[in-house]
Amino acid sequence: MGSVDPVSLGLPGLPPRPLAKRRTSRRIQVGSVPVGGDAPVSVQSMTTTVTADIGATLQQIAELTASGCQIVRVACPSQDDADALPVIAKKSQIPVIADIHFQPKYVFAAIDAGCAAVRVNPGNIRQFDDKVREIAKAASDAGTPIRIGVNAGSLDRRLLEKHGKATPEALVESALWEASLFEEHGFRDIKISVKHNDPVVMVNAYRQLAAQCDYPLHLGVTEAGPAFQGTIKSAVAFGALLSEGIGDTIRVSLSAPPAEEIKVGMQILESLGLRRRRLEIVSCPSCGRAQVDVYKLADQVTAGLEGMEVPLRVAVMGCVVNGPGEAREADLGVASGNGKGQIFVKGEVIKTVPESKIVETLIEEAMKIAETMEAAGAGSGTPDVTVS
Repeated sequence: MGSVDPVSLGLPGLPPRPLAKRRTSRRIQVGSVPVGGDAPVSVQSMTTTVTADIGATLQQIAELTASGCQIVRVACPSQDDADALPVIAKKSQIPVIADIHFQPKYVFAAIDAGCAAVRVNPGNIRQFDDKVREIAKAASDAGTPIRIGVNAGSLDRRLLEKHGKATPEALVESALWEASLFEEHGFRDIKISVKHNDPVVMVNAYRQLAAQCDYPLHLGVTEAGPAFQGTIKSAVAFGALLSEGIGDTIRVSLSAPPAEEIKVGMQILESLGLRRRRLEIVSCPSCGRAQVDVYKLADQVTAGLEGMEVPLRVAVMGCVVNGPGEAREADLGVASGNGKGQIFVKGEVIKTVPESKIVETLIEEAMKIAETMEAAGAGSGTPDVTVS
């Protein structure tokens, strides 16, 4: 039987073709980050610190920046928070969005502070509609985009009475009504979100919104829940919308440290081919055929390669059924059994090692491959994917 040429399913190379063409949307600029148009889908998070505590807030922003966050939002419920915005906006390495509720005066404070954008919640800002003319002028003069953020939990009372509850139609009507008020004053530097804690309602709301306007859309499942539940809800909702080309920037809302939100958000985009993949661990779920502790091996390899930025696919397999094939098709892999492991690099077995040496061998070989990839320009400087 003739030999079979090795197959590499790893990167570098072009990402998988997206499931749908991106929706055509207006492009805005949030500080240094373009949003909408043909710009890559960006990942956001929000600080959990008291914004007035400048040191703690900047420290958390630095941690988020290191994790890959591209835009950060900070809450501004008090005058002390508003007073802290100029320093935070100036010292942050990524664009800062001020999150405003209840008091319209803080919208102007955020614009004056040099924030990259301002998020307003029309449903709970007193007399907001009466302030639109002033807000539009101030934002236009400063070149500050406005995100109209409609939430199911704080929908305008008039719309709740009209629709009975926070339906997709109610969320969309609220967002488009507020956008129309800004449009009356010639302001269109707008981004919109219509968040709901139910992924089904949220998806339907964004589909309707996408069909009725060309503004860039910020995706979010609000109050998604603890890490596991929130990850599932966000992945389902974002996957449905992004696979249809809907969505220009995302925030995964978790009851967990903000850096975890970035980790999940980036993985969602990588899985959909909307961001170049970095390290990817392919590992089997284990079964009665496994002759090694696959869970332990996968965890140890993941920990040993944490922080690797190159697009490297590593297969950690535990039996002879799928193991050799999966290991052969990865950039690097191991097919384990009988107390040893066959190490594959780019489709070929390069050595067989004892089970006790599998992890260190995989890490050593991964580092060699990473050096080669980085030399070829496939390292951390790899740009995000633009899909037209």
